[in-house]
Amino acid sequence: MRSRWQQPDADEMVETLGPEWGADLALRTYSARLLGAEPSLVLHGGGNTSVKGLYQTVFGERVPAIFVKASGFDMATIGPEGHPALDLSYLRTLRTLAELDDVEMANQLRTHLFQGASAAPSIEALVHAFLPGTYLDHTHADAILALSNQRNGSSVVRDALGDEVTIVDYVTPGFKLARAAAEAFEASPGRRGMVWIHHGIITWGATARDAYEAMIDLVSKAEQFLAGRATRSLVVAARTDVEKARTRARTVAPVVRGLLASPTGDADRPYRRVILQPLVTREVLDVVDSENGRTIALTPPLTSDHLIRTKALPLWVDAPACDDLERLRAQLTDALRAYAADYQSYVARHAASMPAGMSAADPLPRVVLMPGIGALCSGPDISASAIAREIAAHTLEVKARIAAMGAYRGLPEADCFRMEYHVLQHAKLGRGARLPLTGEVALVTGAAGAIGSGVSRALLEQGACVAVTDLAGEPLDTIVADLGAEFGGRVIGVPLDVTVPRSVAAAFEAVAGAWGGVDLVIANAGIAHVAPLAELDLDAFRRLEQVNIEGTLLVLAEAARHFKRQATGGDIVLVSTKNVFAPGAKFGAYSATKAASHQLARIASLEMAELDVRVNMVSPDAVFAHGGRKSGLWAAVGPDRMRARGLDEAGLEAYYRSRNLLKAGVTARHVANAVLYFATRQTPTTGATIPVDGGLPDATPR
Repeated sequence: MRSRWQQPDADEMVETLGPEWGADLALRTYSARLLGAEPSLVLHGGGNTSVKGLYQTVFGERVPAIFVKASGFDMATIGPEGHPALDLSYLRTLRTLAELDDVEMANQLRTHLFQGASAAPSIEALVHAFLPGTYLDHTHADAILALSNQRNGSSVVRDALGDEVTIVDYVTPGFKLARAAAEAFEASPGRRGMVWIHHGIITWGATARDAYEAMIDLVSKAEQFLAGRATRSLVVAARTDVEKARTRARTVAPVVRGLLASPTGDADRPYRRVILQPLVTREVLDVVDSENGRTIALTPPLTSDHLIRTKALPLWVDAPACDDLERLRAQLTDALRAYAADYQSYVARHAASMPAGMSAADPLPRVVLMPGIGALCSGPDISASAIAREIAAHTLEVKARIAAMGAYRGLPEADCFRMEYHVLQHAKLGRGARLPLTGEVALVTGAAGAIGSGVSRALLEQGACVAVTDLAGEPLDTIVADLGAEFGGRVIGVPLDVTVPRSVAAAFEAVAGAWGGVDLVIANAGIAHVAPLAELDLDAFRRLEQVNIEGTLLVLAEAARHFKRQATGGDIVLVSTKNVFAPGAKFGAYSATKAASHQLARIASLEMAELDVRVNMVSPDAVFAHGGRKSGLWAAVGPDRMRARGLDEAGLEAYYRSRNLLKAGVTARHVANAVLYFATRQTPTTGATIPVDGGLPDATPR
């Protein structure tokens, strides 16, 4: 590991943040971000940092303060506000107490913030207050945990780092650890840092750079020591090819995701779904395929900080029936039932230590390990599943390193429970209201056009993960870039030609490989052609027939197969058209083929109801554009309509507004709102059509 400190960058941070926040907090922000940029030091929301300084009160008095990282903030992106200020003098008086339980500690921290609206301070805030260094950095460095989480961990740490660190056996994080750390520091002054067994490392310094580089230097020495001590390698009888494993993961993910969905008791939305992210790498496969993979994996987590993300143990599935999904479903059902029973027993054994007002988590695993496949990592949203995935990757890597040199020793069960249900740990999870489609996965065809892009954006705004699909090319690339810039990892682009069966199947597989499955399909892809029947070219008609009819059929059929495999229901919304009910002259090819696709959707509503799949339609009229995205349909139809009526583009739009009862211009957002009505299951409805046309009596469904 190398130091990332660049003095010009540090100076720039002081120049940028210093005028408002002060130079000390600016440098605290800079070095915290450097630590957060190293996944082998801290993962999402983990670790904590602080700086001691002065805070000016409303009376103008400058009093001792500690600025400590707030619980759950990601150090890779933290800002100055992520280090709220607390009354340092008061916090230090707490050391005189013999005991301070977690709830009261949280209360003391909250009531001694200088700003009442600040985020909750880290569980380690008192450690930072009781230790004397100006800058303190705490991480869960992989290399340190690989040393400490062994049967003789203290001796191994001493062999690796000598007298540069003080070693503290595991103490419950919070007040007890703060006192133990302070006593250990005073008993062995002059050290550069302190290693907490089963927990991590803390370093300090008079400057931000001193504390940071002490961390980098000590972790580097730990890495070098580990490299020299690895004497055994994993025994893998049959190494699974990575691409083969990824193919298997895409196939089995919907089955696993369906089984991990939690029943809600709500007939309209019977399951709370998860986002499931596969973890399939050479390193992970070598662990799960190894002779002692199960022994390595089924041990407590590397650090108590991971418990709220991954639970104490993963689920291990022996010899998964990858090529027989029904047998695999039975295997998984039995394995999950046993896991849930074990978890409920674990909670019952330690229920007396659960904080008042806190309820048990669902009894399902966050990480599922399968030989020949790898790991499948879940969470209630994409952020939580990504965190579980990254922790799982680091955990398996570190445990494999330990297996190469010794025997793993994790936390006792009681300590795991205490930290899994710790008040301040749960504060990291956030309790904000879930958006209506959080945890749901949508696939939108024809997403690069006006309506498709508008629908995709609306779904994202409501919390869904959205696979935007269209023909490969610049329009698809552009919409992915535009939406991705705003919604990040909840957007993926998937090239899809709805007329090619393999392309349709591959799109669903790609989404399963990204997020575990699909819950909502928006069948929007379609093309138009203008010609009177007497002049309609048969090849042109067949082109529309391929896209509008066969494309719809292929998407509906693949969705049905997928929903059956996932077994938690689903929704399909077909973007139909007012032309199904009120066809237009010279628009026979479009009207006829869209009528056929509409009828296919109605039939799908009959056939898929037993799967709890609702199939509905929205029928818009004349959506010309969405933002800068022109409608492909109106690019084909518009010129003829303008010539026929002697209008320019603005005049044509005005004409279409004038012909409906409400004199309304129909937008992609209006169509998206109709889609959302069905997607959020506002009523028990299937096989229905919502007109989005401003009121066209001739187009009323009948």
